[in-house]
This record gives sequence, structure tokens and C-alpha cells, in this order.
Amino acid sequence: MINRERLTKTFMDLVKIDSVSREEAQLSEMIKKKLDTLEADILIDNAGEKTGGNTGNLIARIKGNTDVAPMILNAHMDTVEPGRGVTPVLKDGMFTSQGDTILGADDKSAIAIILETLQIIKENDLECGPLEVVFTVCEEIGLLGAKYLDFSLIKATYGFALDATDTRGVVTRAPSANRLEFFVHGKEAHAGAAPEKGINAIQIASRAIADIELGRIDEETTCNIGVIQGGLATNIIPNLVKIKGEVRSHNAGQLETVTKNMVEAFEKAVADSAKASEAGDLPSVDSHVEHDFTRTHIAEDHPVVALAARAARNLGRDMVCKTTGGGADANVFFQQGIVTGVLGTGMQNMHTINESVKLEDMVEAVELLLEILKLHARGDGL
Repeated sequence: MINRERLTKTFMDLVKIDSVSREEAQLSEMIKKKLDTLEADILIDNAGEKTGGNTGNLIARIKGNTDVAPMILNAHMDTVEPGRGVTPVLKDGMFTSQGDTILGADDKSAIAIILETLQIIKENDLECGPLEVVFTVCEEIGLLGAKYLDFSLIKATYGFALDATDTRGVVTRAPSANRLEFFVHGKEAHAGAAPEKGINAIQIASRAIADIELGRIDEETTCNIGVIQGGLATNIIPNLVKIKGEVRSHNAGQLETVTKNMVEAFEKAVADSAKASEAGDLPSVDSHVEHDFTRTHIAEDHPVVALAARAARNLGRDMVCKTTGGGADANVFFQQGIVTGVLGTGMQNMHTINESVKLEDMVEAVELLLEILKLHARGDGL
């Protein structure tokens, strides 16, 4: 039933369209045209206005032909940089870019899989329950499309996002995350003529970072400093440096503790430097903590997990529950009462120029999704 040539063409057409975060409009138009042939009721919400992007989330309602509760399907339209001018290459059954950009399999492999699945259902008149297909914007820059989604438009209370690697796994546990920004203020001075008159903001920030445990803190927690911006020239003592970091954890207590430790490290570094300063209120630090997203914890005996597992068994496959350190739109949906398991598409090395996905993995993902939707239409497991 699966049309490999059509799936290949759809995916390659998708990745050729630039759709970095906040610039998803052209891709959205292409998806909309595909959905129009499936007689979907299509809506573009106003999330674009809130994200500063050129379009909102695309929501497609498909009535189906059986009387069961609606299910949500989700993928995101945006990609990371370098994601402009992607030229896909298919060799020995594997898609890659030419090597100077990402491929965009994250998450356009998911979009292609969903579109192929829906096309198969329509042309073969297969059993299908009501579906709410949500293609979000700005996932890669903080799950913004999902955060700004008007959930009054969504009736489903369960479903699946396609935004992981393993085609034989369902992500049931994802962490909470905090984003942190620190602005360390020093005092500018000529680095050669009068360095003693300056207060080096970069040096103070460096002392703070050196006191922070980074990387994997424990099995449930990670911490990272990812951005440092500051300084104007080598002959100027820098008076400001900006640092961005994050903490992720499956444990709410650890999330709070590690976040607090980061803030205290900067406060201590500033306080220690202030003891030797004669510049009044300098040095100083402004600390900002923003809760990014909340964890997803789906019980392994939840009907959504059971549905995926049963579908896999029907195909002669295993389906294992997975824990991830990454966030997805599913985190936001979960907090809105929509239990959303995350399925894999086979994509590998995401966010790098070595990104790839195998056609057969995408085919396998279509097969699984078709079986899930068949069971859902029959009311099995939910």
C-alpha cells in the first residue's frame, strides 16, 4: 500500500523548502495544498503574531469514518540553521544533504510520514477515526508554536507526536527545563593604559562558570552554558557579558537545586570581585530564570502506550518505552491534558550537517502509524 516513490518525492520536496524558525509560511502552504486533496478542514491560528513569525500553526481536522474520540497527530514545520538551500541526496536508501546544510529530517520526515499515511487511508478507504493534525511553528526555539496554540480548538485528549529517532520506541518520559540568562556588569577602561581602572566582566563570568558543574549531573539532570557574548575589542576592559544556559531534569527538586546553584555561582563571583572594587555599585549581575517546559511522564500501562505496543505487535515488532533528555511539543500538550507519546521516524544526527534518515525507516513509521490508526478507529485500547 505504501507508495515509496511518492513518500520519497514528498520528503524531498519538503526539505527543499526553507523553513527555519519564524519562516515557515512557504512550507505551510505546501502542506495545506497536500491536505486540501484529503478533504481536511484546515485552520491557521494566530501563533505567528505571538512568535514574530510569518505564519501560525497549521491545524487540520479530518472527520474520519468511524465514531470514536478524536486523536491528535503532531509534527513541527521549522528547522534549525544551517537550513537554507537544502539539496537532498538519496543514496543507497538513505537521505542526506550535500553536506553544507542540515537535511531537515527533523521534523520533515514526520510531516512526510503523516501525509503519506493520510493519503493511503483516503485512496484505500481505510477505517479511520477523527484526527486533529497539528503542524506547529517555532518548535526549535522553545516549543513556541505549541505554547501559543489555542487549545480551545483541540478536542483530542491523546495521540502521538512524531519527533524522535527510534521507530520501535515511544517516548514516555521527557524532562522539565529552565532557561537562564545572566548579565554581568563591569567597568570599561583602556586595557593597556589603565587596566586597574576597569572591572573585567568576562573574567567575573568565567569565575562563575568555573564553579558550575556542567554536563550530566545525574541520571535525571543535565546543565549547560551554551552562549557567551561580550567585549568590544582586545584593548578595552569589557563592561558587560551575557551568558545563556539551561537546566533540564526529570526531577522537580533537582531542577530547582541546580538552577539555584547556577544563580548563586554568579552572585558569589560578583560579590568576591566587589570586595576589591572601588567602583561603587559595580560589579553586578542581573539574573533571569524562565521556565521553558514541564516534564512528560506517561505511565507505561497508559492506553496510549498500550495502543502503540499493540500496533507494533501486530506488525511483528517490539515497542519499548523510551526516556529522552530533549523536549518536544508533546511536553506542552501533556501539560494541557493531552497525553502524547512521541514516535520515531528514523532520523539521525539531527541539528548537524551529517543529519540523515533511511527511506525504509520512514516506511516502517508509516506502517506503524497506519496500524495505530486502524486500532484507534476500532476503539481498541482507548
